[in-house]
Amino acid sequence: MRIVFMGTPDFAVPILQGLIDSYEVVGVVSQPDKRVGRKQELKATPIKELAEKYHIPVFQPIKIREDYQEILDLKPDLIVTCAYGQIIPKVILDYPKLGCINVHGSLLPKLRGGAPIHHAIIDGYKETGITIMYMDVSMDSGDIISQKSIKIQDSDTVGILWDKMSFMGRDLLLETLPSIMNGTNKRIKQDESLVTFGLNIKREEEHIDFNKTSREIFNRIRGLNPWPSANVILDDLEMKVYDSMIGDRVFSNKENGEICDITKKGISVKTSDGEIILTDIKPFGKKRMDATSYVNGIGREKLIGKVFK
Repeated sequence: MRIVFMGTPDFAVPILQGLIDSYEVVGVVSQPDKRVGRKQELKATPIKELAEKYHIPVFQPIKIREDYQEILDLKPDLIVTCAYGQIIPKVILDYPKLGCINVHGSLLPKLRGGAPIHHAIIDGYKETGITIMYMDVSMDSGDIISQKSIKIQDSDTVGILWDKMSFMGRDLLLETLPSIMNGTNKRIKQDESLVTFGLNIKREEEHIDFNKTSREIFNRIRGLNPWPSANVILDDLEMKVYDSMIGDRVFSNKENGEICDITKKGISVKTSDGEIILTDIKPFGKKRMDATSYVNGIGREKLIGKVFK
């Protein structure tokens, strides 16, 4: 059984590790290395780093739809993908005798797209999960093989849920693979009437709109923590917001986004239906800090009455 794995971020690392421990992984495909940090040093993807640890050949095409022959030359019986990051052409999908399957971070047909875990929190889902599915040429629309759900807690950020679900994806894949190999697996068509999307986060989606409800703002902050992180504008400077809590006060005759109070809990801001308390922030040009430390440094009187934009 010759398996080729295609993936890029750390979410896919436990899944590749599970395959390496149990099967013959003959090749790995990942996105090209990127330059990061102030020094713009070239950094390998997490999946490439793991593959090289086990001396597995790594292929990093810039455009896989044009550069894929090395994958076919590996003669895979099965291709497993997880958060690879490029649209895979039909010529690859059709090659393996056991098909091309994907480990996706939602309960399809809900939240198709590249950021399903972010959107599960941002959009207020009570649960999400992992889907093992056959791939086709359309985005996340292939037949479902297996699924496993997980409840979303108020304490979950995208970072916390990301870690939980990466190991869930590994376990579900390893449970499902034997049925794929012996041909006894399920193959369930997706109900197109139930489709929702969790597309990659756009820059404008990172901004907090205080015309929303406290719960909607609370969900957005959690769903962007720790990356790419929510933000507000104060005195024409961007401030990142990593954590908050929903307050129980209603501020009358105040503007949405107005700083109405400073307490030991944090910075209280008026929303469309009440109060959100910002507790963990990163002011422009400064390190991440708790809100009370920021207030102590700048002065309470300088903040009350200001409005986040």
